[in-house]
Amino acid sequence: MGNSVQETWPEFEFLSKKPYFPPSWAAHLNPVPSHIFSLGHFPTPIHKWNLPNLPRNTEVYVKRDDLSGMQLSGNKVRKLEFLVAEAVAEGADCIITIGGVQSNHCRASAVAAKYLNLDCYLILRTSKDLVDKDPGLTGNLLVERLAGARIDLVSEEDYARVGRVELTNILREKLLSEGRKPYVIPMGGSTSLATWGYIEAVGEIQQQLHKGNGGATFDDIVVACGSGCTAAGLALGSRLSGLGAEVHAYSVWGEPDYFYEYAQGLLDGLEAGVRSRDIVNIKDAKGLGYAINTAKELKFVKEIAEATGIILDPVYSGKAAYEMMRDMADDPAKWEGRRVLFIHTGGLLSFFDKADAVAPFVANCRRMDIHEY
Repeated sequence: MGNSVQETWPEFEFLSKKPYFPPSWAAHLNPVPSHIFSLGHFPTPIHKWNLPNLPRNTEVYVKRDDLSGMQLSGNKVRKLEFLVAEAVAEGADCIITIGGVQSNHCRASAVAAKYLNLDCYLILRTSKDLVDKDPGLTGNLLVERLAGARIDLVSEEDYARVGRVELTNILREKLLSEGRKPYVIPMGGSTSLATWGYIEAVGEIQQQLHKGNGGATFDDIVVACGSGCTAAGLALGSRLSGLGAEVHAYSVWGEPDYFYEYAQGLLDGLEAGVRSRDIVNIKDAKGLGYAINTAKELKFVKEIAEATGIILDPVYSGKAAYEMMRDMADDPAKWEGRRVLFIHTGGLLSFFDKADAVAPFVANCRRMDIHEY
């Protein structure tokens, strides 16, 4: 067969960098990205989410960004579409990023890099008891290691002492000395450039509303907040587009004041001319701490899966949904009659690290009784 795949199937869309054209209502932001890589499967679906015990006349819908493709990469895909386009434009031959040992962002970055034939270097934070041991193949680590990511482990103590920016700089300088051309992606992929991922997502939501609901809209958008970028993009997009939904971001680590400040930096980087506190409501949902769950939280995730068939990850969307439902129970009048869109940001693979903790809630397996046959 002499024909190439492209010659044989001309309709096949090859992965390539494309010019980016922003929604008209966001064209005044500065800078506007010049290019984008189409990495994800968009638009992701929106459907009604039949959650139990909602306030009267309240409807909740869920946008399935957990189905965005690229090995279950969730909301990270939308950010990486812009970030890797910049990396390629700058002539990078590898990327560096940093996060926790079960970081969804690091796993997504490892996959995105290989899509584009780039090497990926990950700095992963773990406990001092495990920093000198093989981290294993559980959850996100399995995908990262299958994709050939180079992993450097750092203890939580060294991470706090040195800082994530300096840690990535140390690795960057090492790679530069070896003749490499690294592109650094910060924790969570959160930059002003990456914020375009969820500005663009608001335009996607508007198109879905127009096609499917005859002009109906959403009163509220709810999302987990792990680095601030997704929430900032949704809030800015909602404000500029006229969607008018109130954005509620539930922080899964850190204090709301930190995220307001961080989001403000992202918005200022786009010359948005708005205050983060005016466009997004950030509430604390960290509970016992980042990636640490109470039995009630894990039981909630199990009950939602059993009731609706939607699996929430325990680190991000699970905590956000848990706190959203607590808010609705504590102040039903605030939510009564509202149309709410919950953004499911993915993270299923991190659940594998919680297998022992969730085991008491899933004891529904037994040997089949076939004695009568």
